[in-house]
Amino acid sequence: MTDTIDYSRYKTLNITRRGANQTVLDIQMKAGGPGGNGKLPTAGHEGHWELAEIWRDVSRDETVRAAVLRGEGLGFSGGGDLALVEDMARDFDIRTRVWKEARDLVYNVINCDKPIVSAMHGPAVGAGLVAGLLADISIASKTAKIVDGHTRLGVAAGDHAAIIWPLLCGMAKAKYYLLLCEPVSGEEAERMGLVSLAVEEKDLLPKAYEVADRLANGSQTAIRWTKYALNNWLRQAGPSFDASLALEFMGFAGPDVKEGVASLRDRRPPQF
Repeated sequence: MTDTIDYSRYKTLNITRRGANQTVLDIQMKAGGPGGNGKLPTAGHEGHWELAEIWRDVSRDETVRAAVLRGEGLGFSGGGDLALVEDMARDFDIRTRVWKEARDLVYNVINCDKPIVSAMHGPAVGAGLVAGLLADISIASKTAKIVDGHTRLGVAAGDHAAIIWPLLCGMAKAKYYLLLCEPVSGEEAERMGLVSLAVEEKDLLPKAYEVADRLANGSQTAIRWTKYALNNWLRQAGPSFDASLALEFMGFAGPDVKEGVASLRDRRPPQF
């Protein structure tokens, strides 16, 4: 079987094939960006674009039947690179470019016709969390730490928050965790319906691969069309998502994000 897509162009993602027929695409977000030498995967300029773009290629690749998304190092994802956030705050052109990427990331995951399985361990924050929670089957280690950190940064909870959190765990829980940036363990996330499954960390990848293999071996039309139909619930929430994303990016032009970044750099509580 030959690849129909050249995945070597992705510099912040380790992409390999697995499964008996090599039909499962294993996508690992590199820790520390292109060099892969950090402790957590973080989304800088290149990584943010790649995480949005990869799902178009997965959808186009006729040799792929399922995909697994996971993180390298100490966690699933460490959120946006602070240098990228600062560039967005000061430069209108960068801000509008990243806004389009953030929009595409959400819609590309939703519209990808192949089933996606996420395997989340350690911290799960930022752009990686977007794909992690929007995945068709989301699996977390019981000790994973899921955090939507937008309001801590000083911007509205855009990205995936408005489109998926209320549907998964209800409005009351969504408001509590999104307004306060409270962390959610993988075990608690499963209890309240935010993720599909929570398992011991040693079982995380084996379970994710098992689920991906089952999806890859099933009826492709039945699985893909079921995903398409179910995701109409998310498409209906498109206007709410678009508004939340616009409000988030309006915040990047405001004063609070500067204090949010400074407090993160100084490892102190923000003073808004």
